[in-house]
Amino acid sequence: MPRSVCIHPDNRQAVALALERNGFLTQGDLAAHLEIARSTVSNFFRGVKISIAKFEEISEALGLEAREIIQSQDSEPQLASTPEVSQTTFYAYDQDWVGREELVANLHAQVQGTCRLMMITGIAGVGKTALSERLSLELSEFGTPLQENFDAEDRSIDFSSFAARLLEKFGQGVTPSDRADIAQLLTRLIQALQTTPRLLLIDSLEELLQGNEKEGWSEFQDEAFLSFFQHVLSTEQFQSRIVVTSQALPSQLLTYGSRYRSTWATQLLTGLSSSEQLALFDKTGLDVSPDAEAYSTLVRMGKAYEGHPLALRIISGEIGGKPFFGDVLAYWNRYGHEIEAVETAIAEAEAGQVVGADDKWRLDRFTRELRRNVRARLEQTLQRLRQDAKFAYILLCEASVYRCAVPEDWWLSHLEYWDCNEETRENALDALKDRFLVEEAISAGDYTLRQHALIRSVSLDHLNQLDQVYE
Repeated sequence: MPRSVCIHPDNRQAVALALERNGFLTQGDLAAHLEIARSTVSNFFRGVKISIAKFEEISEALGLEAREIIQSQDSEPQLASTPEVSQTTFYAYDQDWVGREELVANLHAQVQGTCRLMMITGIAGVGKTALSERLSLELSEFGTPLQENFDAEDRSIDFSSFAARLLEKFGQGVTPSDRADIAQLLTRLIQALQTTPRLLLIDSLEELLQGNEKEGWSEFQDEAFLSFFQHVLSTEQFQSRIVVTSQALPSQLLTYGSRYRSTWATQLLTGLSSSEQLALFDKTGLDVSPDAEAYSTLVRMGKAYEGHPLALRIISGEIGGKPFFGDVLAYWNRYGHEIEAVETAIAEAEAGQVVGADDKWRLDRFTRELRRNVRARLEQTLQRLRQDAKFAYILLCEASVYRCAVPEDWWLSHLEYWDCNEETRENALDALKDRFLVEEAISAGDYTLRQHALIRSVSLDHLNQLDQVYE
């Protein structure tokens, strides 16, 4: 028997009747009775694979024989909204994916056209990797995608190792002496990608970059990568396609890429829309019907996090698991004050109280799972910024006092205290823009800047430590 199983489509009605027959009014009641996550119970009823142990436990509670309702090996159910998953091992895309349909279609059209290099950018946890993997399902004509994740601890990030790994996947041998000849490796890799149509997914490109504190921007640590991407964009024929995710854009590539607008594109990824936020909650088994008691609470959560997928998935998972078992209001009673603090600050900002240096925003860390998964990733981003671009880091911390979008010169004025000249101030702001740590907007005809709620939660905390860091 496989490690994970699901019910056969023919048995879904019988399973639904068994729920009522055994005295469970809702799936949430069953989850609470078994003390397992509501999302697991929801997946069971929807025909999504779950572990054998949980499958058997739920079946027993419903008075059903697990082996009689199991999905047969030669009949795999497909959810209408989810494309068939290939044999590729995905790191982020899964059955709980929601929305982004129009965006996926747009990116698909570009990559199928003349775009050879697609760069998906955005802050940590916004769904860049999942989007690139989802996009790969639409590009099945390129076969199983080649994958390079530079965030993996066991992955060497020098160009020689990168090229050798890919060439070996193309069936080409690479000797130790070959690895020493970077120019030859580059030529061989470009030729392989030119002549054999493959899809290459590159994740966490920011790991290849280093900051230039004087200029503020990011550059490749290994310049062979710049040569690689330049060849990808400029070579006459190129049958493969490359999709890259990154929290920062290399300034050298931005400059070079401006000459080849037809062969490359960038896509800034933001949070889920309000309808997509509700769809995500629904996927994890929560009741999102407008007349549900907790509907408005879920809407408030999604809005406070600006649709950040990772944070919302963690929260919905916590609601569905022990000890809440799907009780949204119980979760709100425990943690809702954290979101109310954000709502209050935003309301005060709209009333004119723009500055809130004493705000205690903890959207990134008010539960253990948020600390482990959201806070940790954002901390890594800020630590890299502090190391690579000192004044950009200081500017981000100093400007966290603003609760809403404010004019650019308000931000830049904070660096005057640090004796930064105009050029240094502008370079620091550019570094934040290149890393998508500042959001630009036009408000009442004025150009303004703001921080995402999660970024502000972390940078406010760093602001309190700023004097200690730079004594």
